[in-house]
Amino acid sequence: MKKRLIISVIAILALAGCSTKTEYVNDGVGIKASKYSSMGIDSADFEYAAQQAVNSLLRSGALNRPGGGRYVISMGNIINDTTQRIDTDLLTKKIRVALLQSGKAVMTTATSENGPEDETTYIVRDKRNNDEFNQDTIAKKGTLLAPDMSISGKIIQRNAGLDKKRQIVDYYFLLTLTDINSGLAFWENESKITKVGSNKSVIW
Repeated sequence: MKKRLIISVIAILALAGCSTKTEYVNDGVGIKASKYSSMGIDSADFEYAAQQAVNSLLRSGALNRPGGGRYVISMGNIINDTTQRIDTDLLTKKIRVALLQSGKAVMTTATSENGPEDETTYIVRDKRNNDEFNQDTIAKKGTLLAPDMSISGKIIQRNAGLDKKRQIVDYYFLLTLTDINSGLAFWENESKITKVGSNKSVIW
């Protein structure tokens, strides 16, 4: 594996020459560098990582509920262990959309790592016994569904110098699906993206 990576890096350096253009080392992932590509995490990288994760999750069978039906999934904490100020929702939103479209799961917005994602669920329930509201339209007690599973993870960045002009940056997108009842991980996935570019590129 390391030998193939070194050969790929050498090939890119040979083709790039003195160019400061950002290149993807693992071109096999299907991401093509463009003039807009940077050494940081781009939208194309989030798209790739999310698609890889969802494809892996659906192939694993972890969402094949016995007897049919869909699992309720809560989005847990995604730790940003990079030097960049990134919004991890750029990753999780793509995952959520793909899972909903798959028909295998539904996402709850009533719970999350930092409380409910949509406060409306609880704001409406606070209107119980308020005469200004038709109580038949207010959600009843015991109607919220607790999640069956949660997705959590981490995005890791590792930098290394190649020579006086160029550097290599690895990004790891690590995700875990946990069964909330048992606390057991039913699925895990790692998506890696490697970029080569100018040492002058500041990644933050």
